[in-house]
Amino acid sequence: MKRIVVLAMLSLAAGTAGATPATLVRATELKRAPASDAQAVAQLAENAKVEAGERRGGWVQVEDAAGTKGWVRLLLLRYGGAGDAKQGDSGIAQLFNVARTGSSGTQVTTGVRGLDAEQLANAQPNPQQLERLERYAVGDDAARTFAQKGELESNSVDYPTEP
Repeated sequence: MKRIVVLAMLSLAAGTAGATPATLVRATELKRAPASDAQAVAQLAENAKVEAGERRGGWVQVEDAAGTKGWVRLLLLRYGGAGDAKQGDSGIAQLFNVARTGSSGTQVTTGVRGLDAEQLANAQPNPQQLERLERYAVGDDAARTFAQKGELESNSVDYPTEP
């Protein structure tokens, strides 16, 4: 009996590990499944508010304001306020995932978002950002000191020759 009560409580806790508010970075299609070639369910506008839930690889299941559920790419979502990021499952939810699938459900996905043709055509120099970036640069002496402290060795590498 105790086992049934514990399982029911774990199930309830995992089920209440609710969705997270998010905003779309740009317009996109809401997909029926977490795949690029999946059927589109709806079109979502830039800055649309959604509730983000389950993650699968580079995809997140979301629900829009109309209640339509589907999948969007992880990199198209901005979670919470500035600097907030989607957190992984809680310990209870991970425990539930292990009990249900034999896996914690935790995944690491990395992606790079490039610039499209319109962004490149409309690009403008930003001297303030360049100055800010240059503040991260270090001189040769500082780099050499850092390398010595880390016991790094200097190696020369020749450029590859063209075929």
